[in-house]
Amino acid sequence: MPAFQAKRFRPSNTAGATLGERIGIKYRANLNKHPFLLFGLPFIGIMLAGSFLLTPATALRYERHDRRVQQVSQDEAMGLGLKGTHGDEESQIKRNPRRRVIGSEREEYYKLMAKDLDNWEQKRVQRFKGEPDGRF
Repeated sequence: MPAFQAKRFRPSNTAGATLGERIGIKYRANLNKHPFLLFGLPFIGIMLAGSFLLTPATALRYERHDRRVQQVSQDEAMGLGLKGTHGDEESQIKRNPRRRVIGSEREEYYKLMAKDLDNWEQKRVQRFKGEPDGRF
């Protein structure tokens, strides 16, 4: 008995192969010769087509989210410090004058500039009992 059998492990490329197998064999053989044409170009085409097809779906998603955010009920408006006036079906939202308004960015900037940031002292934080404080 010979060391190797005469029977091949893989089926031969004969007429017995299915159409899909024959197309796959030809594709793999030509892929080495023309890699961009057979792999890169279809990949880029699928990415571009997907981008154009998903754009309307994404826009719809954000429009629904915006509509949901704009629909603030009267109770929620009162809880947020907003004051609603009853009018048509849609109530107009106005700011509650009693709510404290934080100063503008310019005022905050000048408050920070007024502080003396050059003269400061480092203070250790009080540790809990048994917690290491990092001293040797």
